Amino acid sequence: MLYLIAEWFHFEGLANLFRYQTFRSGAALMTALTIGLIIGPRFISMLRVRQGKGQPIREDGPKTHLAKRGTPTMGGLMILTALVLSMLFWMDLTNPFVWACLAVTIGFGLIGFLDDYDKVTKRSHKGVSGRVRLLLEFAVAGIAAFIIVSQLNTNLYIPFLSGRFIPLGPFYYVFAAFVIVGAGNAVNLTDGLDGLATFPVIVAAATFAIIAYLAGRADFATYLGIPHVPRAGELAILCAAIMGAGLAFLWFNAPPAAVFMGDTGSLALGGALGAIAVSAHHEIVLAVVGGLFVLEAVSVIIQVFFFKRTGRRVFRMAPIHHHFEQLGWAESTVVIRFWIISLVLAVIGLSTLKLR
Repeated sequence: MLYLIAEWFHFEGLANLFRYQTFRSGAALMTALTIGLIIGPRFISMLRVRQGKGQPIREDGPKTHLAKRGTPTMGGLMILTALVLSMLFWMDLTNPFVWACLAVTIGFGLIGFLDDYDKVTKRSHKGVSGRVRLLLEFAVAGIAAFIIVSQLNTNLYIPFLSGRFIPLGPFYYVFAAFVIVGAGNAVNLTDGLDGLATFPVIVAAATFAIIAYLAGRADFATYLGIPHVPRAGELAILCAAIMGAGLAFLWFNAPPAAVFMGDTGSLALGGALGAIAVSAHHEIVLAVVGGLFVLEAVSVIIQVFFFKRTGRRVFRMAPIHHHFEQLGWAESTVVIRFWIISLVLAVIGLSTLKLR
């Protein structure tokens, strides 16, 4: 909004800063952080009153989790509030990428909210059926993919190889929707311990803030040998807003958590990262930077596949963070070590920008 005002009135001097993506990125981060910290206590109090017993805790999960009974969920609402307000305040609202990512963020957040609401009201950890959720997610992702692909080509670029790509043609629409849905659900599966998903999301958002900014600049993109995507630099501001909202939430989600993100937040943040990666034409790099989320999702797939066919479990419990808890690792140990892994993967992801 402020960007458009600056453009309309041709601001000069200090006010001209509103036109710069780097300035607006920093401002978006601080805006989302401030909003999140201000509304956090009231949101948590409201959720605690309305939910009563809080998020249902799995009886077959780690016994240490039983002490978390009564902790409210749907904390993703405060993340979305801070994130969306910051986006609307600082981003260029004429940019199609902005509206595609906003549609995914809000759409996935609504789907997650319905799932959380079902769990809380029915006192069950099952929530909305998986088929219904996936159908809704692909519907939202499909719309976003259509908007995004209308602004770029349908090539899948290969990291580490300059100018190499796979022309997917019309199949790219399906691929883009799959990336968005996959990212949303991968982050959702990672959100099982206090702070476990939040910090890696912040790290991934910081990484893609750099990638989106560079991809949006023809000079930097040419120098690095990465695909140039006009207007993709605006997504750096969205990434910064995710970082700010995530940091604010982490303040309240730090062990022992005062609130859980719930599917409301994890689906929305994961979907947003997927939409950003597609918009910046760095879909494969997302799998590297978000390798922790991929690992969590793959552990569930492996566990379900082998259990249905052999009746045996590969891991003591899935997702894999619960496996390490069952091995005797303290929750804080699992969280901090997974954070370290996310940082290392982010560095590897950034290295793909020059190794081409």
